[in-house]
Amino acid sequence: MLSNDKHINIKGLEHVYFLGIGGIGMSALARYFNLLGIKVSGYDRTETPLTRNLSSEGMVIHFDENPSLIPADTQLVVYTPAIPESHSEWSVIRKLEVPVMKRAEVLGLISRNFRTIAVAGTHGKTSTSSMTSYFLRSGGEPVSGFLGGIVKDYDSNFVFGSSDWVVVEADEFDRSFMHLTPEIAVLLSLDADHLDIYGDHQEMLKTFRDFTLQIKNGGTLLVCQDIVAMIDKDWKSELLQKGINIFSFGVDEGWFSAQNVKVINHRFEFDFYEGDEDIMHAGLSMPGKHNTSNAIAALSVAKLVGADMEALVAGVDSFQGIDRRFDFQYTSDKLVYVDDYAHHPSELKAAIGAARVLYPSRKLTVIFQPHLYSRTRDFIEEFAQVLSTVDELILMDIYPARELPLEGVNSQWLLSKVTLENSYILNEAEVISWVEVNLDSLEVLMTLGAGNIDRIVKPIKEIILEGYSEPKATSV
Repeated sequence: MLSNDKHINIKGLEHVYFLGIGGIGMSALARYFNLLGIKVSGYDRTETPLTRNLSSEGMVIHFDENPSLIPADTQLVVYTPAIPESHSEWSVIRKLEVPVMKRAEVLGLISRNFRTIAVAGTHGKTSTSSMTSYFLRSGGEPVSGFLGGIVKDYDSNFVFGSSDWVVVEADEFDRSFMHLTPEIAVLLSLDADHLDIYGDHQEMLKTFRDFTLQIKNGGTLLVCQDIVAMIDKDWKSELLQKGINIFSFGVDEGWFSAQNVKVINHRFEFDFYEGDEDIMHAGLSMPGKHNTSNAIAALSVAKLVGADMEALVAGVDSFQGIDRRFDFQYTSDKLVYVDDYAHHPSELKAAIGAARVLYPSRKLTVIFQPHLYSRTRDFIEEFAQVLSTVDELILMDIYPARELPLEGVNSQWLLSKVTLENSYILNEAEVISWVEVNLDSLEVLMTLGAGNIDRIVKPIKEIILEGYSEPKATSV
């Protein structure tokens, strides 16, 4: 029988089973249980570098729907909503007399044992939570972190620490963040997204408001200066009635701010201010105004927690970044290749804008895979507008993820709205061939999207490395 007993003793478990273990959020939880010495096993649809890493860490994973492979001694089942109800393993799981919980519920359960720093917003969560974890640890606060990407400094999406603080991503999809009760929350952005879940932007904003009201009495909310105006009088009043402190952050403005921002040797240098006080000078390797703002959010949390700000200067400087977040795959005088997870119009605008700042005189070629039929439909005009700003565009077919096709919603429709002559639609194999043929004409190349576009990154990089004989890839 299905159960979701909220009083389960996490540390008393001996075996946890994950249905969809290869997801970025699920695998972070799996690593947590594994590091506690709890046996971890699970199913995922396909083998990936991440699942291979989990296996090498001692977890037992299978890739075919096989109910007989669910261990008899399972004491907790964790599942992702991405797994359909028709999945054959559900037939066994429904009969188990053990708790069966969503990923978000388990993260909420775990976080109750810590002082929680929750990073929320429709964009920037992974970059900001990763920086927050890394900066705090650099500043002498050994936090744990459940992260939505592979942090290069850890080669993992989970980091285990001895501090009583934990950093988590507060995911708005499926209202997952409503399982969290943070002491500190960061609100990065409030652009419309996941309208397949919320219906409209106003309902999404209402849910974000509800999330911030779950901050513990006397806690703190950090709000990006760009969206401060969206925290209306009634919303602010409710927060203040709970004794929640509200601080703004941003670039050039906000209580916590980046001042004197300059691009020097492809790094974004800035002064970190609290009010009128210059706290520190720092340089960040992740480019773009959006990442500078994310860094200020992370530094603001570090200041509030009481980290050693002097030690943090080296921490900001040494942060290597996150896989697929403005991830330099190759750099030379002839060609720069960047891979990024951007899949919303605002994220595309930020990533493309960062490339334009770093390489203003170079031709920019973008390969983009739209993610979700509903998102493409809901933001078709915004997608077309931002994609029309590049010099050369290749569109791949829409990655469906959890969705069934929607009539008339396809990459051909999106391309018809793009006002750019040099634009094409190619499949995965054709993209790789196109790069090989056109390598000499490329100057700045970006692969953008949240689907399986990551599968072409390695082949493209190999083509580039083979095509150039000068010193090869350097990560920035």
